[in-house]
Amino acid sequence: MFQRIVGRIQEDVDAIRARDPAARSRAEVILFYPSFHATLVHRVAHRLWLRQWRLVARGLSQLGRFLTGIEIHPGAQIGRRFFIDHGMGVVIGETAEIGDDVTLYHGVTLGGLLPSVDSAAQIGVKRHPTLANGVIVGAGAQILGPILVAEGARVGANSVVVRPVPPGATVVGIPAGVVGEVRHDRPETFVPYGTVRDQVIDPLLRQIEALNVRVAELGNRLAALEGGTAETDGRVDLLPTASSRAVGAGL
Repeated sequence: MFQRIVGRIQEDVDAIRARDPAARSRAEVILFYPSFHATLVHRVAHRLWLRQWRLVARGLSQLGRFLTGIEIHPGAQIGRRFFIDHGMGVVIGETAEIGDDVTLYHGVTLGGLLPSVDSAAQIGVKRHPTLANGVIVGAGAQILGPILVAEGARVGANSVVVRPVPPGATVVGIPAGVVGEVRHDRPETFVPYGTVRDQVIDPLLRQIEALNVRVAELGNRLAALEGGTAETDGRVDLLPTASSRAVGAGL
């Protein structure tokens, strides 16, 4: 039993070193990383919670919050090799479930949503998200409600996720939507902050750009029908012309 506990602690330490290039040694992680301290406190508090020592578990979790700035309800279920980078301001709710090899950044909230405002009716009800194995959640992201963020998914910084996220997808925006192609690589593929450079454009902006291209095409077709030779360059004027008004009427 003791060897198993030590092995799990070593796993957590090694996971931090693997994902944070600033971690130069195990000693540095054990002594100075709030993620390690918060996770260690939570694992003890969670065991107390499962044994119905609820008040003691809550007290221990509040102590961990005071020391690290990371708030994890003792009822939350957290898997192996969990890492919270930087950590300050992270909130994980009571019925949240987190798989293995999950990474969160600072300011992330795994919050609860229910239609009912009756707090008594919410006891024991699943109201927080589930993060499957290998999920990465960028800084400031809010994942709200009993939804599933599936295996290997990535949530971009400051996104607000209120709908399920498919496996291997990257979501950004408010509300969050899928950007780029859905990946099928292994869940342990790690990308800092959950996004790469070509995936940071908001889905709404992509739709606006597509509409701009479509309007330009319609303008060219209208000019050709009228016998004109001028073509647009793909941009839309802020002030409508006679042609653009005609295109708008046709739409």
